[in-house]
Amino acid sequence: MIKVGELAPDFTLASHDGGSLALKSLRGAKVLLWFFVEANTPGCTLEGRGFRDHQSYFDKNNIRVVGVSFDSIEDNAAFARRYEFGFPLLSDTDHAVAIAYGACAGGDARYPERVSFLLDEHGKIERVYDQVDPRDHPARVLADVLGV
Repeated sequence: MIKVGELAPDFTLASHDGGSLALKSLRGAKVLLWFFVEANTPGCTLEGRGFRDHQSYFDKNNIRVVGVSFDSIEDNAAFARRYEFGFPLLSDTDHAVAIAYGACAGGDARYPERVSFLLDEHGKIERVYDQVDPRDHPARVLADVLGV
């Protein structure tokens, strides 16, 4: 797994909205890279709704939330529509991004680990969340950023 202080591996992935997103395009803002297990599962739904419900706080603190899973673009699009997520859900179907970040052991992994990375405005890893509780993860990230 990549460590605090390291430059985050760059990538471009297909987004649920039909476009693509390059990580480097988000420089200048903090990024919370949220690896989630699978669209529409209870834990991921709870966690995603938490990010949605705290979206204004993330926006106010210049933090872009970006979800990544092994799901298809169509599954991520349905997930985003169903729960009205205002952030991109990216499809890492070949597992390359998850492998680069250490969010899965290899290409044969069925799901990525439940892990998130907070990147600073320059693309460096500021914090690694590898003990994620989907019930409070979004609030925990905000508490860390705000120093609460």
